Amino acid sequence: MEKLRDRIAKLKEQRDAAILAHNYQLAEVQDIADFVGDSLDLSRKAAKTQAKVIVFCGVQFMAETAAIICPDKMILLPELAAGCPMADMVTGEALREKKKRNPGLLVVCYVNSSAEVKAESDICCTSANAVKIVKSLDGVDHLLFVPDQYLGQYVERQTGKELILWPGYCPTHLRILPQDIVRLKRQYPGSRTYVHPECRPE
Repeated sequence: MEKLRDRIAKLKEQRDAAILAHNYQLAEVQDIADFVGDSLDLSRKAAKTQAKVIVFCGVQFMAETAAIICPDKMILLPELAAGCPMADMVTGEALREKKKRNPGLLVVCYVNSSAEVKAESDICCTSANAVKIVKSLDGVDHLLFVPDQYLGQYVERQTGKELILWPGYCPTHLRILPQDIVRLKRQYPGSRTYVHPECRPE
């Protein structure tokens, strides 16, 4: 393992490369990375790094976002088949069809989506600023939120706006059930629960 690390370090220096690893990656991958974080944090790191080459250890939409933000840098995705099931639940073609059937529909796109879907959208948001973005769209009632329906439901509850929700979801967040939280709260009395808005509303 040590030899492999040394080889990677040498190659990074030779190619003027930086390794960015998503925090879902294995510890071994995180250990060799220059930066570790969530998708938004890594995109910001990609924009700030002086490296000419960025090795993005994440999924396709993350590498695409880095390529959009850093058009002057070479972005490499080590595993081309690395996809996000939620991002794959909406395609540019399906979104174009939906817009064709609903003229005047304004599309709010969660950044955890492909570049093609972002290009078909009117505005993009993160999970942290989705409520603020939708609130800012004053006087716009015909809103489609893609692709995560649960983040969309959260935004609806926080803003009081009715959204058309794309039926996408994050399979990982969906596996978390209310009974799991109850069980853990019993196991760790007095603990606090923090929930991502991609989780089920209950």
